[in-house]
Amino acid sequence: MFNFAAPNARMNQNAEEKIKQAALRVFIQKGSANCSSREIAREAGMNVALVNYYFRSKSKLFALIFETVMQDFLKSMVQVFSSDLPIREKIKILIEREFEFLGQHPDIPNFVLNELARNPEAMQGILPVLNMVNESGVFDEARKLQERGDMRQMDIVQITLLIMSNCQYPFMAQPLMKVIHGVSNETYKEHLTAHKTHAVNMVLGYLFPNDQL
Repeated sequence: MFNFAAPNARMNQNAEEKIKQAALRVFIQKGSANCSSREIAREAGMNVALVNYYFRSKSKLFALIFETVMQDFLKSMVQVFSSDLPIREKIKILIEREFEFLGQHPDIPNFVLNELARNPEAMQGILPVLNMVNESGVFDEARKLQERGDMRQMDIVQITLLIMSNCQYPFMAQPLMKVIHGVSNETYKEHLTAHKTHAVNMVLGYLFPNDQL
């Protein structure tokens, strides 16, 4: 597709994106409270005036970055949960997409948890997307399957913990696991690829025990 935007507009978009990518790297490394706009500007190879020009303040830039990171994944969840696929297939796709997302952004879980511990209000900006997950009907679908005995009786909090612990913890524990087992980055990535299959089989096998009969 051709881009007929004026050169200045294209330059502005490129500069904004470069600043956002630099800010994400700095926020992940130091947290929002322990870095400055000047450090973000240095990481982006720009002066601090440009960072403030495009985003007004570090706090506004952080809010934008945090919401973007969360929405990118949650919107993928909405797309899966709103489909006509059986819930078993939805969960399988969700796990596979989470591994794909975290494979590209392995520092995101720690980043999100650290920032929520500092500022629980950071979730306010993504509540509309969370509501879309609730409105997808997937929770009602799960309850009906549980009532019929086709799905293990677990509340949604426990199901969420089951999926998150099998998907996110392996990425969060990467530094520890590499030391314990003396493996390289590449070797650990191979283990993560294998674990994706194990996670799918374990979660689905536990939630739908009748399928194993």
